[in-house]
This record gives sequence, C-alpha cells and structure tokens, in this order.
Amino acid sequence: QVQLVESGGGSVQAGGSFRLSCVVSGFPFSRYYLTGWFRHAPGKEREVIAAIDTENTYYANSVTGRFTVSLDNAKNTLYLQMASVKPADTANYYCAWSPRSGSPLLPKTYLSWGQGTQVTVSS
Repeated sequence: QVQLVESGGGSVQAGGSFRLSCVVSGFPFSRYYLTGWFRHAPGKEREVIAAIDTENTYYANSVTGRFTVSLDNAKNTLYLQMASVKPADTANYYCAWSPRSGSPLLPKTYLSWGQGTQVTVSS
C-alpha cells in the first residue's frame, strides 16, 4: 500500500519562501510513477499545482515561475519549493501518487494522497 506523509507546513508572510516535503513509500520505484502536489482552500476546488514523473515537471498557471517540484529518489522524497508566496496560496497542501501517466494536473489521475499540511500566508 502506498503511503505519503507531508511535512513543512506553517505560516509565512507574503513574498517569503519555504519548502514542503513528502516521503513516499510502498511501491516499486523502478516502475513508472507520477507524484504531485494538490492544494485545497476553503470555498475553492481542489487544485493540482505541480507534478513530476520520470521525465518532466508540470505546473498550474497559478504557480508557474514561483513554485518548483523536485524528487529525490534516494530519499523517496518529493519536494515543493515555494517562493514569492501570496495570501492566495493559503491552503491545505497534499502530495499524491499515481502508477500511470495521463493528465498530471487533473486530480482524478491520482490514486493515493497524504493527510495534508497547512500553509498560511499573511499579507
């Protein structure tokens, strides 16, 4: 069973930066897989903001140029480096996993999710 555990959430002022981490376990890393970051804010739809597979990275327009997704295979850890954050980035952030390709920025692509970590950006 695939397990994902996020960490690194907290509070930050607008314009600041920090990094989220997600440890992924329970599947054979030698096979293709896709991992990504969701966020869900109150009153808004769940949004996939970044994803990475064995060849490419993918970003939603809302975070392009500000956020960077990366994967450390040796540590089985997915990262989301957030920069120039805005109050609109305030949300609960989740990492997610899929054993198949498809549409990296669509929530339905993913089969497993972590519990989430809260990020709050103050103005």
